[in-house]
Amino acid sequence: MDEQNLIALYFARNEQASAETYRIFGGYCYTIANNILGCEQDAEECVNDVLIRLWEKIPPTRPTNFYAYVAAVTRSIARNRYSASRAKKRGGGEVALALDELLDCSDADSVETQLDSKALSEALNDFLGTLKPDHRKIFVQRYWYFCPIENIAENLNVSKSKVSVTLMRTRTKLRHYLEKEGFL
Repeated sequence: MDEQNLIALYFARNEQASAETYRIFGGYCYTIANNILGCEQDAEECVNDVLIRLWEKIPPTRPTNFYAYVAAVTRSIARNRYSASRAKKRGGGEVALALDELLDCSDADSVETQLDSKALSEALNDFLGTLKPDHRKIFVQRYWYFCPIENIAENLNVSKSKVSVTLMRTRTKLRHYLEKEGFL
């Protein structure tokens, strides 16, 4: 089933839309949520929350890129769950580590706040377009999907040190780019 037919099911309020979304995107959502939350049970609950949120938002929303829309909804729900679960207790995890790494590229109180701004999003997209494909993959896997460095190295068949060095250099380039664009 293609994206347009899937969206049409949502607009028809056909319950099959949720089942098809789960079949097509369930594993994708789970991976994103699990990378952020680090807990299988929380990730599974997050996937269910994504299906509910999609049902509530479509219609009236008509996503032009359903794949990206599902990823954004998943990230939002997982980040909210992550923040709520860490409000009373402090813990480790890839999200905190990845966001801490990005703090060097920001002078705002919260990287998450800046990442939500449209202008910064456009600047980040422009910046990503300047990167070599393999550097872009490393950056996106780390800061969009919150993958551990070890997993990125394994996925791309490179060493962990190459991933770490690439991330460090890319963050430096990002900081310079954002300074040039007037964000810092």
